[in-house]
Amino acid sequence: MFYHQASFLINNITEFKQQILSWANQFNICCFLDNNQYNLPHSNIECLVAVNPIHQLKVENNSLQQLQKFITQHQKKWIFGHVSFEVKDEIFNTTSKHENKVNFPPLYFFVPQIVIELKNNQANFYSTKNNIETLFTAIKNSTTTTSIQFKKENLTIQSKISKQTYLAAIEQLQQHIKHGDCYEINFCQEFFAENANINPIEVYQQLSKVSPNPFACFYKLNKNYLLCASPERFIKKQDSTIISQPIKGTIKRNTANEKEDKLLKQQLLNSKKDCSENVMIVDLVRNDLSKICKEGSVKVDELFGIYTFPQVHQMISTISGEVEKDINFASILQATFPMGSMTGAPKKRVLELTEQYEKSKRGIYSGTVGYISPENNFDFNVVIRSIMYNAVEQYLSYQVGGGITFYSNAQEEYEECLLKAQAIKKVLS
Repeated sequence: MFYHQASFLINNITEFKQQILSWANQFNICCFLDNNQYNLPHSNIECLVAVNPIHQLKVENNSLQQLQKFITQHQKKWIFGHVSFEVKDEIFNTTSKHENKVNFPPLYFFVPQIVIELKNNQANFYSTKNNIETLFTAIKNSTTTTSIQFKKENLTIQSKISKQTYLAAIEQLQQHIKHGDCYEINFCQEFFAENANINPIEVYQQLSKVSPNPFACFYKLNKNYLLCASPERFIKKQDSTIISQPIKGTIKRNTANEKEDKLLKQQLLNSKKDCSENVMIVDLVRNDLSKICKEGSVKVDELFGIYTFPQVHQMISTISGEVEKDINFASILQATFPMGSMTGAPKKRVLELTEQYEKSKRGIYSGTVGYISPENNFDFNVVIRSIMYNAVEQYLSYQVGGGITFYSNAQEEYEECLLKAQAIKKVLS
């Protein structure tokens, strides 16, 4: 199998992306990855879309071994998909007995029939059929949603745990830290709505309007939807260089006052608590990458970088290394997943504590969505700031969390969770 290729100049990237999204939604399976025109280091693709699997992998057990076999069978092809948080159980021999009503499979990857890459005002088409001109015309004729308002009938948001339970859990986790069980732990809580009847593509468009972020995606797997406005990259490989960019450290913005907004950025940079939280995860990522990279090649390219997003300023660090030639994708996941920013340190112990204190399976939340290119490069996000929707069960869910250290204030951590969910709440309320 090979891909027919063609390229077209695009005058209005924003409009064309909306046309692609509308067109892609007709397929049972599609993956729409959107950079939202952020000019960030290590990012050079504006949008990448894949539809209609011609080969697919959906597994429950021994998933990494089967994933690598699938990748090997389909070398020099595009591969898209996701890894759910629960793949941790395979890597660390842990278990999770909590409920997950969204019900994405633990791992799913597919070789698409059609891939569209937007880059430098150009649309590059890859199709297994010689029909690219027809595809381009169909997309240009797609009717985009003119109104991004949607009905919010029967959409009553509930919390899986009460505020009091959350605050008590933080204090208990700090006791674990005090006793040396762990140094930092990412603790998450779920908000959900039952009997939820939404139009996923319209909700995604609204979320993208309110909170455009550089690792956003509309991911449809039959009747399961991920509507993602993530600002965070998990891991990227370009040739022999591999990078990870964990986020740890968040502060609200003051968009009404530019001077105050700059002061908030400086406040985040000067926060001993946030810097401590960030550097612990940087050390964890350095350790993870050292398992798969050439000796002495792992380095911190940027420490405590402050980046601005629609609702918040975030502290992001960049760690890179030169990956060993014989290391495959499954081995990279084995060494680095789940990402340190969504676990804590040491990983195995915090994963046990996560199961003890959280009340929901995370599922695809805290997992990753992305792609592997025909050149064997790849890029995967961290699934946060996301709405998950099961259209069959009419179950809508979103989760939020934060890194807990000995110096954390439980009330402030709860407020940070609400801050991170601000865009989602605005869309759904």
